[in-house]
Amino acid sequence: MQNIFILVFILVLSSCSKTTKSANQTDRKIEQNYDVEVPVFSSDSAYSFVQKQVDFGPRVPNTKEHAACAEFLAEKLAQFGAEVTVQKADVRAFDGTILKAKNIIGSYNTDNETRILLFAHWDTRPWADYDANPDNHNTPILGANDGGSGVGVLLEAARQFGLKKPEVGIDIIFFDAEDYGAPDNFANQNTADSWCLGSQYWARNKHIPNYRAKYGILLDMVGASNAKFYREQISDYYAKYVVDKVWDKAAKLGFSNYFINQPGKTITDDHLYINQLAGIPSIDIIHQELHSETGFGSFWHTVNDTMDGIDKNTLNAVGTTLLHVVYNEK
Repeated sequence: MQNIFILVFILVLSSCSKTTKSANQTDRKIEQNYDVEVPVFSSDSAYSFVQKQVDFGPRVPNTKEHAACAEFLAEKLAQFGAEVTVQKADVRAFDGTILKAKNIIGSYNTDNETRILLFAHWDTRPWADYDANPDNHNTPILGANDGGSGVGVLLEAARQFGLKKPEVGIDIIFFDAEDYGAPDNFANQNTADSWCLGSQYWARNKHIPNYRAKYGILLDMVGASNAKFYREQISDYYAKYVVDKVWDKAAKLGFSNYFINQPGKTITDDHLYINQLAGIPSIDIIHQELHSETGFGSFWHTVNDTMDGIDKNTLNAVGTTLLHVVYNEK
């Protein structure tokens, strides 16, 4: 994903996109009363799912590590009771490389027409092009946070859905080829849509013809210690009511120190194409650092995006909020 600024009224976008672990803090147990009984999100489980992805190494399309992780993700979704579809696609990268992409989809309550779409990207950046050391610029990143954290939270959510199904239908999509966008020294007007190739493909070729969802929630970089999730501006533009729903729920759960109810920047991410091409109102829960040079954490697109940067407390805040939103849908 890449950081850009929002224009007035009509959204015209031109480019796609160490922290301390608190091992002594257990998962937060919510004691407030809600409409339904919501399963307790396990941050230990989510953390283990992030670790498993990182253990494969960088998940760059067209590599054996990528293929092995794809198999793992599909197997986990099936193990957790989902109906699994692996959507294969040959997509062309900015430099002409044909990427053998796989969008991995897990569906629950498939006969229910009221559906919620939950998604994250599972591939990792082929180059650490924002690393402080130029010698690392051609080194693929491990992507513990950028890719791994969102998938880890959604795998734990899937585990819970398998144990207790929500009332609505759920589709989890792990999108591929999100992070293969053109580096700054290559980018031009012809590479504006070089990011988010997997979600672009799915939006034009849905796994179910005429697929619709009530709304979508994207998780991206949701594992850093003391992460700040501001109201991303594409999200507010297309799906303000969903942002309101999620941020209000987070506040009621005591997570307003993570979910900051203030405008953030505009991030071209997978949700852009789900909004514009698929017509599904979707939001992005994404860590932003508004005053940094990149708009993201110092780990972003560097060799430092490792498990050292993953905090179970942040995973818990995001995962618990997500489960409370989903299980209270009718």
